Amino acid sequence: MATKRALITGITGQDGSYLAELLLSKGYEVHGMVRRSSEEKFERIQHLHGKIQLHQGDLLDQFSLAALLNLTKPDEVYNLAAQSFVPTSWNQPVLTGEFTALGVTKMLEAIRHTRPEARFYQASSSEMFGKVLEVPQTEDTPFYPRSPYGVAKAYGHHITVNYRESFNLFAVSGILFNHESPRRGLEFVTRKVTYNVARIKLGLQEKLPMGNLDAKRDWGFAGDYVDAMWRMLQQPQAEDYVVATNETHTVRELVEIAFARVGLDWEKHVFIDPAFVRPAEVDLLIGDPAKAKTKLGWEPKVRFKELVEMMVDADLERVKAGQR
Repeated sequence: MATKRALITGITGQDGSYLAELLLSKGYEVHGMVRRSSEEKFERIQHLHGKIQLHQGDLLDQFSLAALLNLTKPDEVYNLAAQSFVPTSWNQPVLTGEFTALGVTKMLEAIRHTRPEARFYQASSSEMFGKVLEVPQTEDTPFYPRSPYGVAKAYGHHITVNYRESFNLFAVSGILFNHESPRRGLEFVTRKVTYNVARIKLGLQEKLPMGNLDAKRDWGFAGDYVDAMWRMLQQPQAEDYVVATNETHTVRELVEIAFARVGLDWEKHVFIDPAFVRPAEVDLLIGDPAKAKTKLGWEPKVRFKELVEMMVDADLERVKAGQR
């Protein structure tokens, strides 16, 4: 059987790096799209050097996408690239819309004209549910996004459905709830907590400023979630799936577990800083992955406490080594 080829946008990110590892383990030829920049950050995929092929391209440049599809001829395309940090979407709403919404359309158009037989995965987000209209959230729960990022993701989701139904493309969306790992960026709350806990433990700082400690999220492990992405593209029919743990935890629990891992009392170090409170907060996100379990045979393996402790341990090693 011929080797399958996959193209991953956002390959330098958390999910992209785990997905590249997974596909390599399954014998794929893996191609990644990276944007040209003066400061190239490839630390998450450094250990894959020589095993994957990187190409320059940009979601805002449809011609570069078509050229890349022609060059790599992928069987599967995973669109993970986006402006993916919610607070930044308030400061840069137009840029967020261009990458996270219109970028999806440009990729779908490029696939439709260049590689229509390819199977397409779109990274949708639980932030589309926003001010939730039912608990837990399923594939049928209406969207009510509460940030420019959530709005842009909802557009990307609907345009993927539209191209599937209008042009008969094999195009699916994974509605992924929060998924974390030691490779998470420092701007995300989980990594912000675990990294700063490591610094406090090692005596490099005293305090940790936080926002809303009562916000609840459904947090899973990114390594588990990329497996669900792959499974979606192996199905006989293109459908959308919620990927979640069906468990909810508060930011306060995250903080408690992280400080407990290093033997510290969180209340002595954490204070609330209004600068970290969002203009419109999403208070409760919890996903029901029943469809993914039934149809994909997928379930999360890493539990919340284990995930937080894994991240704290990794950050302790990083900080000791003088890394971020």
